Amino acid sequence: MTAATIIPPRLRELLARTREQGSSDLHLSANMPPVLRIRGELRPLADEPVLDADAISALVTAVLPPRHREVLAERKSIDLGFSVPQVGRFRLAAYYQRGALSAVLRLLADGTPTFADLGLPDSLARLADTRDGLILVTGPTGSGKPTTLATLIDEINRRHRYNIITIEDPIEYVHENDHCVINQRELHVDVSSFADALRDALRADPDVILVGEMRDLETIRTAIMAAETGHLVFSTLHSRDCISTINRIVGVFSEHEQNHIRQQLSSALRAVVSQRLLPRAAGGGRVPAVEIMFTTAGIANLVRQGKDEMIYSAIETGINHGMQTMEQSLIRLIDTGEISVETGTTAARRPDLLQKRMSLRRK
Repeated sequence: MTAATIIPPRLRELLARTREQGSSDLHLSANMPPVLRIRGELRPLADEPVLDADAISALVTAVLPPRHREVLAERKSIDLGFSVPQVGRFRLAAYYQRGALSAVLRLLADGTPTFADLGLPDSLARLADTRDGLILVTGPTGSGKPTTLATLIDEINRRHRYNIITIEDPIEYVHENDHCVINQRELHVDVSSFADALRDALRADPDVILVGEMRDLETIRTAIMAAETGHLVFSTLHSRDCISTINRIVGVFSEHEQNHIRQQLSSALRAVVSQRLLPRAAGGGRVPAVEIMFTTAGIANLVRQGKDEMIYSAIETGINHGMQTMEQSLIRLIDTGEISVETGTTAARRPDLLQKRMSLRRK
């Protein structure tokens, strides 16, 4: 979005209030007052009037460039990043429900945070020194995947002299060239699809390619090929943990291709980072729980053979390599009092295993 875009005064007021109240998101839905998400909970603004469908449509479409209005009309949903002077940068997700337009506007951090700012393990910083291969950041919607990737790109920008091409939907964090040359391409503005942009990027002498999301078979196939041919490729998936990430990629392909894809992944995959944002026990925001898998020679062999439980065991015993399972991360957060036992149990991939590990630690 260009700096010349005019933000409706009413929307500016709501976005300013979003920031002032420490909210992460502003929800606009027909026949409701505006709703803020504060420390993970939705809180309607009772002193604000109820918004009807026409009012929401006017607020949202006013900030959309012409091409994005066309996409919204065609696909019934759109994502967009934009800045409001003196307020902040936001990501807009607009979509239709029951024939009416709804929207969620997320407040983005000022500048790019560090790993310490995000509360992420120090071992993730080493990913910025990876020379080639595929690195995936996974988790559910709202788990902070784009922020983690932006932090990794910022680390690379400070440490190396690379040509970096990002393909995003939308651009959330704007990077300034430091030691690297960074070109950021946005879906529907600079390119029509992730797959097309990824193919274009391979002809532009890249060292690093960031693909905002691997949404389809063609994009996944091209990303793996790029990682195999000497490029460092970052991307995201909406998968729960490291093992489900591998299986989801393999499962996209036809049955007769799956063994070959496992072979490719075993050589191209460098790391999987799976994260969730959980409410702090004492309130005051959310804290990340993170599963980390670095592809050692042993894990590469297990990926090739599809031995999921052995991969989990290798992550669990890979502490010296900077790895940890989600359950190990949750136990650490419970031990330090950052999350409650109930929150940790709910977030665990294997609640029974979490309880067993915690029982053993108490003995």
